[in-house]
Amino acid sequence: MKTANIKKWYDEWKIELSEYKYLILLSLMFLVLAEIISFYTSTYVDKIPGVAVRDLILDNIPTLNLDFIFVYSFIALLLLIALYALFFKIKEFHKIAILFSLLVLTRSIFITLTHLGIPADARVITNCPGSYVLFNFRNDLFFSGHVAMPFMAFLIFRSEMIGKVFLLLTIILSLTVLFMHVHYSIDVFSAFFITYGVYHFGQWIINKEFFNKVQA
Repeated sequence: MKTANIKKWYDEWKIELSEYKYLILLSLMFLVLAEIISFYTSTYVDKIPGVAVRDLILDNIPTLNLDFIFVYSFIALLLLIALYALFFKIKEFHKIAILFSLLVLTRSIFITLTHLGIPADARVITNCPGSYVLFNFRNDLFFSGHVAMPFMAFLIFRSEMIGKVFLLLTIILSLTVLFMHVHYSIDVFSAFFITYGVYHFGQWIINKEFFNKVQA
């Protein structure tokens, strides 16, 4: 019975993948473009010297070594989002990719506007896999991607059981970046409001008539 269910799911998945393949391809191209822009904007702000400022919350909590959670929980988060969308939300995959693309682009704009230096007592992250070092920027502070990404996933999947997992990861990563002092508290708190706005803006775009024509 289980084998029959898996085969049924796989057959349906192949049909849906074939039906939405062009939209999926276009959305992935948009996502790759957003990530390229994000990489170069983060590289740009990392080269600009900034001055560290005081933070009421950071001044009253210790700096902890949470490298493993910071790096590997975030990698696991990205893999979970991608795999869940690919295998269980294939009809919605292009919409999910668009929402995350808009989030990445929005963050790319924001981090270029204000050039604060990383908190003076920030944890220097050393426990990174080789390829992750390329994306381990220091001055791309406002707003926190480690908070925004899981929160966007929570907003998308909040009506499903996996949404609770993304909410938990949002809380864990929010506390992690604060206790590592790699983000100011405003970077963390603002991520919730900005992500919520990007989510609804993305829904508005997805529901526009021209987007529905592309789907057809």
